[in-house]
Amino acid sequence: MVLTHPVGETLDTNCARQYLPQLNPHTSPNQELLPITATVNEQDDLAIGGCDVTTLVEQFGSPLYILDEDTLRTNCRLYREALQEYYPGSSQVLYASKAWSCLAVCAIAKSEGLGIDVVSGGELYTALQAGVSPDKIYFHGNNKSKAELELAIANECTIVVDNWLEIETLAQISGTKTTKVMLRVTPGIECHTHEYIRTGHLDSKFGFDPNQLDAVFSFVSQQPNLNCLGLHAHIGSQIFERQPHQDLGPVMVDWLGKASSYGLEISELNIGGGLGICYTQADDPPSIQEWVKGAATAVVNACQSQGISLPKLLCEPGRSLIGSACVTAYTVGSTKVVPEIRTYIAVDGGMSDNPRPITYQSQYRALIANKMSAPHSETVTIAGKHCESGDILIKDIQLPQIVAGDTLVVMATGAYNYSMASNYNRLPRPAAVLVKNGEANLILQRETYTDLLRQDLLPQRLNEVRSQKSEVRS
Repeated sequence: MVLTHPVGETLDTNCARQYLPQLNPHTSPNQELLPITATVNEQDDLAIGGCDVTTLVEQFGSPLYILDEDTLRTNCRLYREALQEYYPGSSQVLYASKAWSCLAVCAIAKSEGLGIDVVSGGELYTALQAGVSPDKIYFHGNNKSKAELELAIANECTIVVDNWLEIETLAQISGTKTTKVMLRVTPGIECHTHEYIRTGHLDSKFGFDPNQLDAVFSFVSQQPNLNCLGLHAHIGSQIFERQPHQDLGPVMVDWLGKASSYGLEISELNIGGGLGICYTQADDPPSIQEWVKGAATAVVNACQSQGISLPKLLCEPGRSLIGSACVTAYTVGSTKVVPEIRTYIAVDGGMSDNPRPITYQSQYRALIANKMSAPHSETVTIAGKHCESGDILIKDIQLPQIVAGDTLVVMATGAYNYSMASNYNRLPRPAAVLVKNGEANLILQRETYTDLLRQDLLPQRLNEVRSQKSEVRS
């Protein structure tokens, strides 16, 4: 697949045009800050998917998640085609839907031939409602409830078993029905990423430790209602290094060989995901093709060296599929100047629609969508509207002169933004639109104040207080 810059222009590095995508056959969208369809129109406004971002804000309000369908589909195809090129056996790409689970995203992944990795009953239900075939749904999680397990069993999904309690529970509740399972193993491989998103090292809440495998293999081999399809490992998230996943392949193939000694015919290996994306211009992740080539080749070489037939190879990208496909648009409000210290620019969202800066100290880049050619002349800090001093989206960023009413866009917000959004300070969660070929379709409605009260209940003894409340005017 050949990817080229959509407008073919020389970019000015002192204005927002510097962020326009510079794709070529050797790169992929996870290495860009903006979706691949991003351009500057005649009004000097940012356009994504052929839609003027400022017009989208006028039509749908803000904050607003804007998801570019072409970027998401391109990422799906790059993963699928790279596996076909570098892995001679069968393969399957799974979308790690914890990054952003909703009907539209799952439906797009399904239409591109991807399966879905889910981590809760809610994500499982969403994938099923989006029409994803149960045989392409893999259910992860370190503390699945009995009800969640029963939902997965009833729909004949594959359950990625994480611990002894879970595997013993499955053996009990599956009855005469055969349940497909994979075993999650902690490989002891570390990568340089945030402490909270390193999941492959031994000190992790996820998976069986290597020294438990003999006992686990022995137990599973004696359960006629458990069909152990494969092994799974996931070593972390937002990874830029190539070596950790190349090290993972041989480790998993060794375990595959050990499983066969217990009579288990392992047919699938899931090497997880974790490929990083660009959040700032300093980030330098591998391309999708590079990541797949290294990870797949490591499995092939390990199988050949041990004389083992190639298993079906699965991977489960999330962030690298959808992170760079989305931006969040805000409306600028107040400004506070602290002389000789800092200028704060407030927007109409913040930590409730993007909790990653306050949670992970994550860094983002932003632009003013209605001033794409204006020179970056001011250093400002982008503050959210929440009653929290730490509600800072971006600290000390270069932007053009900003006034109230401008449209500020934070880039690369497709992963772990809507999915981690909250109603903190009783703010309704934003809307999301899917854009393609100049058309914008609402895929998530903006919550209303009524939605905020939908689950609220008043005890009978407080009804008198409620009946005395004054009329609320909207």
